[in-house]
Amino acid sequence: MPSFFPEHQIQDAGLYADAYFERITAAAKTVDRGALAAAGRLLAERAAQGKMIFSCGNGGSAAISNHLVCDCMKGVRGNSWLKPKVNSLSSAVELITAIVNDIGPEEMFSFQLTSMASEGDVLIAISSSGASPNIIKALHTAREMKMATIAMTGFAGGESARLADVSLHVDAENYGVVEDVHQSLMHILAQYLRQSHLTDPSLLGTLKF
Repeated sequence: MPSFFPEHQIQDAGLYADAYFERITAAAKTVDRGALAAAGRLLAERAAQGKMIFSCGNGGSAAISNHLVCDCMKGVRGNSWLKPKVNSLSSAVELITAIVNDIGPEEMFSFQLTSMASEGDVLIAISSSGASPNIIKALHTAREMKMATIAMTGFAGGESARLADVSLHVDAENYGVVEDVHQSLMHILAQYLRQSHLTDPSLLGTLKF
């Protein structure tokens, strides 16, 4: 039986913060470091080849998907020779609502992929539950198109964790905790890509990301 956070009411916000940060630390430790290394290698390889990197997510995960574009495109390019091409499928509200209204919610991301993606591109699918139908459909579509896939999940991982080539699973049952670790994973991957592709490695300790 999973232990959901918080297990009891905490009256003081400061004490709640202490307990929350403990959960984030514990959750971060559950992420497989080998999988994280594989994700870094995959993104570096495909970015260097000029392949597109797509991201998608719902709700809070959509915000992480959109933030990923900024950090993996603008951030990585700071004093780096790597120039990732990144697109969030969660960003165009006009297109998303048209797809949902006229075609169906499960096609929200996969429909976009069939128009914009190509073989060898990468999809980063972000879903706390790993069970969102539109995320699962996007992963299936990506596989059919011979794209590489990375899934960021939490809770039990759902079908998303099983479908992806690389599974970055956070073993936690609180949406905030899972999303906070997913956000950290996004920052880790972006900053890793930048520091490993600097035009002048001697600048490493002098530059802000």
